[in-house]
Amino acid sequence: MFIDSAHHVLTPGTLTMLQLIAHEGSFAKAARALDLVPSTLTYRVRQIEDSLDVLLFNRQSRQAKLTPAGEALLLEGTRVLEDIHALSNRIKRIATGWESELHIALDSLIDRQTVLELCSAFYDLKAPTRIKLSDETLSGTLHALTMGQADLAIGTVGDLGQVSGLDHKNLGQVEFVFVVPPKHPLALIKKPLSDIQIRAFRAVAIADSTPKGQGVTVGLLGGQEVLTVPSMQTKLQAQLLGLGVGFLPLSVAMPYIKSSQLVVCEVERPTRFAKVSYAWRREKSFRGEIQNNRALKWWLDQLEKPSTQKALLSTNSKNSLSLTPSKTQTKAR
Repeated sequence: MFIDSAHHVLTPGTLTMLQLIAHEGSFAKAARALDLVPSTLTYRVRQIEDSLDVLLFNRQSRQAKLTPAGEALLLEGTRVLEDIHALSNRIKRIATGWESELHIALDSLIDRQTVLELCSAFYDLKAPTRIKLSDETLSGTLHALTMGQADLAIGTVGDLGQVSGLDHKNLGQVEFVFVVPPKHPLALIKKPLSDIQIRAFRAVAIADSTPKGQGVTVGLLGGQEVLTVPSMQTKLQAQLLGLGVGFLPLSVAMPYIKSSQLVVCEVERPTRFAKVSYAWRREKSFRGEIQNNRALKWWLDQLEKPSTQKALLSTNSKNSLSLTPSKTQTKAR
């Protein structure tokens, strides 16, 4: 069986040795630094060269000058050593209670800029945890959590009291308004609008991100034509273009209502409010133990702040979240 000998000679130790020789520019100086006799160091380099079947140093020069092959090896070798060093530090930090990855499912109701500002503050901790964000809608947000695809879900809607294995807290309440462009036929007729009047026009709906056949729909009428879109932003743009009608969160619609690009239409149906929560899997929530799940605990601490809750539900990129350090917002160690 053929065994590649390169991986036996290209070790972190030999790469460090080659770096030192190149840095000192002399086998003799490098040997003294390594507490070796020059002949021993030369022999070791020759073994590496023989194994790779290349010449790493130019022997015609009195100095230890790298050949092109030697320069390429040290360039890549330096990256390998840096990766090994980073991996070592990452593993040590994970051993102190930081998760290797935290997956956060975000409902379409949640303001993305605020989430990214929270990510920025989290990265300032220099923690080893990788953050993964995913877009979800309606029941898909909770589904990602219950199926183990996410560790934290922000923007779950509905009663979570009956869902076993989860902890959750209230994030706030979102009011929805029925809006259309000012020149839309529904904007020009007597209010309040009945379901019969609304049904005559195409609705714009966001697709539930739960696997096909398991999702829910909200605010649609039987027999109504529907344009299904992937996100809240796409729904907003579709309604601005008059491609359909429907309900939007008041915070989403307000800038366009103020600029007269959309008008609010009173409807016979009661005003719709959605209770929004955030939830996490119970086995991940050892909040009394600082050394466990520290990334999740940091995010939960942020989500408890009223200012964070308000910003997450603002869905208005003009509103910037002002982040202040919490008692748990300390550098990762």
